[in-house]
Parts: sequence; structure tokens; C-alpha cells
Amino acid sequence: MKPTLLLLAAGMGSRYGGLKQLDGLGPNGETIMDYSIYDAIQAGFGKIVWVIRKDFEQDFRDKILSKYEGKIPCELVFQSLDKLPEGYTVPEGRTKPWGTNHAVMMAKDAIHEPFCVINCDDFYNRDCFQVIGKFLANLPENSNGKYAMVGFRVSNTLSDNGTVSRGVCSKDENEHLTSCVERTEIERKEDGKVAQMGIFIPGRLGMDEGENVLSMVISGDYSGFMLFFFASGKCAKIPLSSYATKQNRRKLLKAYCDKEPLATMFFLPEETELAIRTSAGRMLLVGTAQITAKTTRDSQGVAVVTLKKNQTIASVVPADTLELANPHRYRVRSLPATGALVRAEDEGEQMTML
Repeated sequence: MKPTLLLLAAGMGSRYGGLKQLDGLGPNGETIMDYSIYDAIQAGFGKIVWVIRKDFEQDFRDKILSKYEGKIPCELVFQSLDKLPEGYTVPEGRTKPWGTNHAVMMAKDAIHEPFCVINCDDFYNRDCFQVIGKFLANLPENSNGKYAMVGFRVSNTLSDNGTVSRGVCSKDENEHLTSCVERTEIERKEDGKVAQMGIFIPGRLGMDEGENVLSMVISGDYSGFMLFFFASGKCAKIPLSSYATKQNRRKLLKAYCDKEPLATMFFLPEETELAIRTSAGRMLLVGTAQITAKTTRDSQGVAVVTLKKNQTIASVVPADTLELANPHRYRVRSLPATGALVRAEDEGEQMTML
């Protein structure tokens, strides 16, 4: 099955001053996305899907879509502020489109094959499409949980017209992505080297040496919870309201319990079901409503997973992000619980750096 190319083209171009995705720059008025589409087709992609806004649909059809209809399967999907999951609303006064994740979600009913996501106003090169196209085309039929990204050397992505911001990725010995850290104001020095990889966010925030950013939550009403899963199998469920403060303090002391290693932490806007994996190859599905909330921020939490010596929590993700053949096998009624051994058909795969 040929892969699909998903182009994100719903941006407003506020800094540029217009819809840069529609502006021509080639000798015959080609846009940046025209070059990407050409390279993708040459690499074996068989379908094009664009995410755009409804307000410039006709202009897009006239300038872009008309060039490809009848030559390759094409489809438009629309990103709008009010297309949100149940329970979410648009903040008052917001006009800017939502980000990348939301844009990709708009295409869920249009794509049923392996696909690659790109920004329509970024220039890639033909090698990128050859690499990711080969990866996608070689995926086993009906495969799930297999992801990859094409990485670039930072020094090859700098501009002669000022500084840039980049997500700097790290990988392990198995080519698996281990981190992605945004650095800003990256530039090339006079000797051609990259200037200190830009400004590191902790430095911009005035953090002390040895401090690191673990999580950031933006909230208008302090609703929801912070979940802190510890390697030992415990979880501290802290209402976000416990972090409310009347003073703009530079530091928030005792934000969480640091008496034992932290496996993961994340913001929970509402109760849901989580899939917890252990280092012993077991999984359990836990409803967050089963976990007792604690108002003290540095609480050690409650036992959620029963572990043997030297075993730890390996990962925690929302259960609805997994495609499990038999979720009832892993669902537990009471805590703490051991979980069930993960079957082969439920195994996922980490993101790979290509």
C-alpha cells in the first residue's frame, strides 16, 4: 500500500503577513509545498491530504488543488477552533488555530494507510521523502504503534538571516528517540560552528544549576490533576488547585515528592483510563478515578502497581492511544494490582530516528 502525504496548511501567517503557503517562489510560481509534493510522489507516495482552514478554501482549490486533481488522489480536511474533543471549549478571545496534534487529528477520517506529516511552508529535500517513504512502504500490513521521524543536522538548518529555534533530538543505541528539547536563538558563529546550540529554556527561566524542566501546565482555572508515577509502583494524584498561588513566586517549593525515583508525570484534565507498563513485561489498565487524590503536593501517593524486587514502572500512557486486541485482559478492579503479561499482538514500537 502506498503511503499518504499529510500537509499542514492551516496556519495564519501572522508574522509573515499573509498566507505564505499559497505564495509562489519558483520560476513558474511553484510554492514550497509543490516541491515537497513532487519529491513525495517520486518517492512512491500515492495520496495527498491537506489540512486547511475553511475561510481560504476556494483560493486553495484554485491555486493548489487544481494542479493535482486527476493526477493523484487528493483530499481537503478542515481545521477549526470548535472541532474539539468532548468536554473542551475554546478560550474566549482565541482566534489562532490549534497546534500540530489538533491538525493531524482533523485527518483521522481521511487517512487509512501509513502516512507522513509535513509542514507545507518548510522545505525538505528529496532524500527525506525517499527515506520515510521506504520506511512506510515496508511496514507490515495492519501494523500499529510503529513510528519514525527524519532528523536533520542542526548545522544544516541554520539561516543566514538571523537566529532560529529548533527541537534538538537525542537517541539511544537502538536509534530510538529519547528526548526532544527546544532551543532558541541558534546561529552560526564566525568560525562556522553552531553557537552553543542556542539559548536553553532553563537558562531563559533563570533556573539554578542542576535544575531541569520536567513539565509545564497552562491552566485558566486550576482544574484537573497532576499525576506523579514513581518507579516503585506508587502514584501521587494532586489536584492542580494545590498549585494555585496569589503571589508570582519565582520558585514553587515541594512541587512533588523527590524521595524516590520518578517514572513519569503528566497533567490530567479529567478522569480517564491509563495503560501502565512494567519492566517485567506486564500491563494494567487503571481508571484514574480509582487513584485517591492527595492535596499535599509532595505526597508519596498510594500504591497502584504491585512490583517484585528490582521491577519498576516503565511507562504510562492514555489507554485510548493503544489498540489492544483484548483490553479486558489488562483492566483491574482494585489497587494495587500486578497486571497481565503483554501479548505479542498488543506490543507497540518506539519512535525510531531515521
